[in-house]
Amino acid sequence: MVAALGVVFGDIGTSPLYAFKETMNPEHGVPFTPDSVLGLLSLIFWGLMFVVTLKYVVFVLRADHDGEGGILALQALARSAVAGPKTKPWVWNAIGLLGLVGAAMFYGDSLITPAISVLSAVEGLEVQAPVLQRAVLPITVVILIALFMVQKKGTGTVGKIFGPVMLLWFIVLAAAGAWQVLQQPQVLAALDPRRALGFLIEHRAQSLAVLGAVFLAFTGGEALYADMGHFGARPIRLAWLFIALPGLVLNYFGQGALVLANPAAIDNPFFRLFPSWGVLPMVVLAAMATVIASQAVISGAFSLTAHAMRMGYLPRMRVIQTSGTAIGQIYVPAVNWLLMVGVLLLVLGFRSSGALSAAYGIAVSITMVTTTLLAGIVAWGLWRWNKVAVAIGVAAFAVVDLTFVIANSLKVAEGGWLTLAVAAVVMVLFTTWSKGRRLGLEAAAAESLPLRPFVESLAQHMPHRVSGTAVFLNPDATAVPHALLHNLKHNQVLHEQVIVLRVLACDTPRVDARIRIEAEQLMEGIWMVTARHGFMERPDVPEFIRILAYQKTLAIDSMKTSYFVSRASVGEENLPGMNPIRRVLFGWLQRNAGRASDYFELPDNRLVEMGQRT
Repeated sequence: MVAALGVVFGDIGTSPLYAFKETMNPEHGVPFTPDSVLGLLSLIFWGLMFVVTLKYVVFVLRADHDGEGGILALQALARSAVAGPKTKPWVWNAIGLLGLVGAAMFYGDSLITPAISVLSAVEGLEVQAPVLQRAVLPITVVILIALFMVQKKGTGTVGKIFGPVMLLWFIVLAAAGAWQVLQQPQVLAALDPRRALGFLIEHRAQSLAVLGAVFLAFTGGEALYADMGHFGARPIRLAWLFIALPGLVLNYFGQGALVLANPAAIDNPFFRLFPSWGVLPMVVLAAMATVIASQAVISGAFSLTAHAMRMGYLPRMRVIQTSGTAIGQIYVPAVNWLLMVGVLLLVLGFRSSGALSAAYGIAVSITMVTTTLLAGIVAWGLWRWNKVAVAIGVAAFAVVDLTFVIANSLKVAEGGWLTLAVAAVVMVLFTTWSKGRRLGLEAAAAESLPLRPFVESLAQHMPHRVSGTAVFLNPDATAVPHALLHNLKHNQVLHEQVIVLRVLACDTPRVDARIRIEAEQLMEGIWMVTARHGFMERPDVPEFIRILAYQKTLAIDSMKTSYFVSRASVGEENLPGMNPIRRVLFGWLQRNAGRASDYFELPDNRLVEMGQRT
C-alpha cells in the first residue's frame, strides 16, 4: 500500500493544491455564497466516489491483462474479447483506434502535469511572503530542470522514499482538513448529493465551466489502472479506500470550511489551511509531492513509448534499462528531453497554475471516455456479464465522462488546444509509422524468396561451411533474409549453424515460456525460428538464442555467434495510399529510427549490419 502511494497517487494526490481554488474562480460567474461552496464540495465528493471509486477502483481494476493495466493493455483485452472468424475489420480497427487515442492523450497529460503541479506548489511562497512572487517562476524552472536531468539515473533509489513521503502528505492533508471541518462542521452538509444537483440546476448557465474546474480533482484517476502492473489491484484498492480518498475528502472539505469562515482565503485556500509557521515546510513537502507526481507521468511516458515501439506504432528509439531487476524502470532520452522542453515552455508561457488549469483536463477526460468504452467491450465479450447491465453501466459512465469532455472543451481556446495538438501530433506519428511499416513489410514480402526451396537448392550446391553460428534477423521467418543472400554472394560461405529468426511482438504483456520459441530444422544446421515477446518484455535476441539452444540441445557458443541484420528503408514508390506529407514524415522517421542492434540487445562486437531498400 505504501509503495503504491508513492507511484500511483502522486497526480491525484496533489490536486488539492489547485482544484478547489479553481472551482471558486470568479471568472466562472458563480457568486460566492455558502450554498455555492457546499454545492461545489458536493460535486467534488460525488465525482471522486463515482468516477474514481466506482468506475476505476471497483470495475476497471478488474481488467488486468496478465497482471498489467493501462490503455494499451485494455485495448489488447478488448480485441481478444471480439476476436473470432466473424469479427468485422471495422470493429477491430475501431478498438485499435480507441486505444491509440487514449495513448496519444496521455502524452498531452504528461506535458502539463509536471508544469501545473510543481508551479502550484511553489506558489505557496506567495502566501508566506508576497514579495517572493518574482521567485516562483525561477524556482519552478530549476526544480523541473533538475527533475529531468536525474531521469537517466533511474527511479529505483529515489523511489524508496516516494511511498513514505506520499504517506506523510496524505496524513498532513487529512489533519489540516479535519481541523477546519471541526471548526465549521456545517460543511459536512456537502455529503448530501442533493447539494450537487441543486448547484447544477441553480447555476445552469455556469455549470459547464464549473465542471471543467471540478474535473481537476479527478485528474490522475487513470493512473490507478495504468500502474496496476507494478503492485496489483488489491494494494491500490486498499491504498485508495483507506489512505488517499479519506485524505483528499477531508482536505477538500477543510478548504471549504476555511472559505466559509474566511472568504478572503479563496486566493489560495490550500496553503491558508496552515499557520504562518507551517507554510514554508508545506511548500517544501508540496514540492516533493509534486515532483513525485511528475515522476509518475514521466515514467509512464517512457513505458508507453516502449510499449508503442514493441507494438509497431513508433520507430525504434534508444531505451536504457536503469535497473537490473525491474523491467519497468527504463529511460528514453529522446522522450525525456522533448518533455523537458515542452514543460518549460508551458511554465514560461502560462506563468501560473491558474492559467495552466485552462489547458488541463481535456486530454484526461477523453482518455476516460476511451477507457469506459473499452472496459465495456471487455465486460460484454470477455467476462460475459449480463448485457443489459453492461449497457446501462457503460451508458451511465459515458454520460458522465462525455459531460466532462464537453465541460473541458470550453477551455480549448484558453489553452486546452495545446494538449489536443500534442495528442494529434502523436496520433499522426502512430498511424504514419504503423501504416508505412506495414506497406514496407508487404513490399519486402513481394520481393522475397521462400526459405524452404532456397534451402533445398543449397543442399544441391552446398557452399563452403565455416565454424560458428550465424543468426539472421528477418521480419518473416519463412523468407530468405536479405543479409543471408548478400553474405552468400560476397563471402561465398555458410556458417555451420544458420538461424533465420523472426522476433514477433505479441498483443499481451508477457508471453508464456512454453510458446516463446517456435523452431523447425529445415536441414542439417539450418533453422527457421520465431521468438515471441510481450509488450512488457525486452526483445533480447541473445537470450532467445540461449533458450533455443537449451530446448533443441544445440551446441551454440555465444562467443562464436554472429548476428546479421538489414537496415531496411522503404522507397516512396512502395508507399501507395499515403499522401506526400506523410511519405516525407515516414522517411524522416526511418532515417532517425534507432539501430536494430540496440533494440534487440545485439552485441556490437559480433554484429554485421547491411543496407536494404525496398
